[in-house]
Amino acid sequence: MYRLRAFFNFAVVHWLLASSISASASAGEGSSSLAERDDGILRGINIGGWLVLEPWLQTCDNGCIFHNGVNAWDQHSFDALPGAAQALQTHWSSWFKEADVQTLRSIGINAIRIPIGFWAYDNAGTPYLKGADAYLEKAVGWAKSAGVKVWVDLHGAPGSQNGFDNSGQAGPANWQQGNNMDRTISVLETIAKKYGSQQHAGTVVGIQLLNEPISWGSMNPSITQSWTVKAYKAVREAAANKDLMIIMHDTFLSPAYFEGVPKQVGTESSRLFGVDTHLYQKYSDSDKKLNQAQHIQKACGWGSDLGKAKSVLPVFVGEFSASTEVCVNPDGSTTAGNSPCSTPGCQCVNSDWAHWNPQTIEQVRRYVEAQLDTFEANTNGYFIFNWGGPGEWNFINMVNKGVIPKPITSRKYPGQCGGKKVKRSQGERRVARGLLGIETS
Repeated sequence: MYRLRAFFNFAVVHWLLASSISASASAGEGSSSLAERDDGILRGINIGGWLVLEPWLQTCDNGCIFHNGVNAWDQHSFDALPGAAQALQTHWSSWFKEADVQTLRSIGINAIRIPIGFWAYDNAGTPYLKGADAYLEKAVGWAKSAGVKVWVDLHGAPGSQNGFDNSGQAGPANWQQGNNMDRTISVLETIAKKYGSQQHAGTVVGIQLLNEPISWGSMNPSITQSWTVKAYKAVREAAANKDLMIIMHDTFLSPAYFEGVPKQVGTESSRLFGVDTHLYQKYSDSDKKLNQAQHIQKACGWGSDLGKAKSVLPVFVGEFSASTEVCVNPDGSTTAGNSPCSTPGCQCVNSDWAHWNPQTIEQVRRYVEAQLDTFEANTNGYFIFNWGGPGEWNFINMVNKGVIPKPITSRKYPGQCGGKKVKRSQGERRVARGLLGIETS
């Protein structure tokens, strides 16, 4: 996230006035606040569930797009329903608005990662409905006015690159079949011509070639890697902004898997090809056995792999969250899992966030700060997941609860990471947000 001056060739607009820092400190955010730096670090948030629907983010009794009774499980099935077009317009116009960008800016967020599906540009032969790009264009304008940077993320590809609902269609991952990969490049060229133009050069700083293509089952990672080189060249050619960063997800193998790409595309000196990795500690069996202190230790240990990769190419953590599966005792100690507490006064993180006690808030805040410290020290940028959603997945909920720092660079618990390094296993890297489709709270 840090000194990626070749990434932008522009100065990041100062998003935090000295008076704001003073006000936050007096409000109890802690006196240990990182100094505001013009360092090119992207301190961002995902606007997931907006232009690519994800049912687990938007399921409720009423008033949301996947309210009870809607017979759909992803964007593909939703768009085929009667009345889907009007429902989408209502959702797009309400889920994320211009005032929200200003709110994010006031918290110290200087970038937004906006997922969008291929069908926004090419829906031929599918039930998908167009229209999302008009709102992406609006968001770019809102961001420009607020001094916030935008990362356009192709989140869903033809055939589905992972089989998760966040690709648009849950089921088999068929992206590497037929003409799906070439069709994806055509969509990326359309995106690059529009958002990689000089008109947007000061705001749109990155285009992500593809989100979370899996590296197992029907998907061959070496084919994905070769496609990445081809797609990079096509996007670079289509974009008038030659300082545009082009990013690829690590296919759950690690950023190191793409360390050879800069040489293949000629970005060894310009550092304009970057890799995106997603880090969660919630879904693997090994993570479910950790208490919060161990989660924090592991988050600190991520710095080893991230830092090594960053020495070769720009590295970004495109997704991470505040969520773990632990329970917190009244004395502040924690136990692994979400089992009912046996100690009087114990509270599990998966309980109603609105009723979290001070001990739970502290433990979740400690974990968030450890991740932020690791990413500040070892990457070129990071994006919290998510803008909207249930419980601890809702950014504003967590800011208001005191779990996420305000401003994002302030610290209540500085110095948690003491240099211990922990490498992720390949199995752990495969843990994807696609599994969140089973989440209901």
